[in-house]
Amino acid sequence: MTIVNRDLTVEKDGVPGYLAHPDRKEPSPGVLIVHHHFGVTGNMKVNVCNFAKLGYSTFVPDLYKMLGESDGVHEAQKKTSDGQFTEILNNAWHYLTTRPNVDGKRCAVVGYCMGGRIGIHFVAATPSVCGFVGYYPSVRDEEPSALRPRHPNDAVKDFKCPSQIFFGAKDHVASVAVQQQLMARFQSNGQPLDWHFFHRAGHGFAMADGECYDPSLAEQAWSLMSNFLARELGNE
Repeated sequence: MTIVNRDLTVEKDGVPGYLAHPDRKEPSPGVLIVHHHFGVTGNMKVNVCNFAKLGYSTFVPDLYKMLGESDGVHEAQKKTSDGQFTEILNNAWHYLTTRPNVDGKRCAVVGYCMGGRIGIHFVAATPSVCGFVGYYPSVRDEEPSALRPRHPNDAVKDFKCPSQIFFGAKDHVASVAVQQQLMARFQSNGQPLDWHFFHRAGHGFAMADGECYDPSLAEQAWSLMSNFLARELGNE
């Protein structure tokens, strides 16, 4: 499949980030990717293109540029509330779902690491999302704070769509106990859930710019994720 891909800028497009989509006339389903804490890296751009090759118009907004944060990797999460992240993701969602080559009624959210945790809050607040994929969301056992007033365990109860979650036993961010608590909350929200646990996987196993990258597990997860999105977005 031929794809079209390019960087987006505030000046030209209204939102910064990276976009890739199939080169065809009919509208395609859409995927909004919420990036990991490394930001919109080269590996993330390759990832976006791989989604486009599956038939999805795929957009990863550069959250750090949207926040005006020059050192987002080290500073953004220290300064930005979950509500602020949700607000800027709403702008990115509007950009994706209103594009003429996108079927706005068949769009999903995929979040990695930090983006998995933030994605949970966004999906909880956005009933138009048709599916959520969370790659090792950075969920911790933490008390409410000014920046994070609501725990993801509580937010998932507001989901209106199916979810697919990937975690590993060697995740140094979300312990297995934390993962189990999150799974229980997903299971109780009344929506379909695919939960995948890899006993030898660490945090970031699916992205090549992470220290725990595992090509074999990444490929397995990609196949599972592809089937999930095809089913939920009607792209089979």
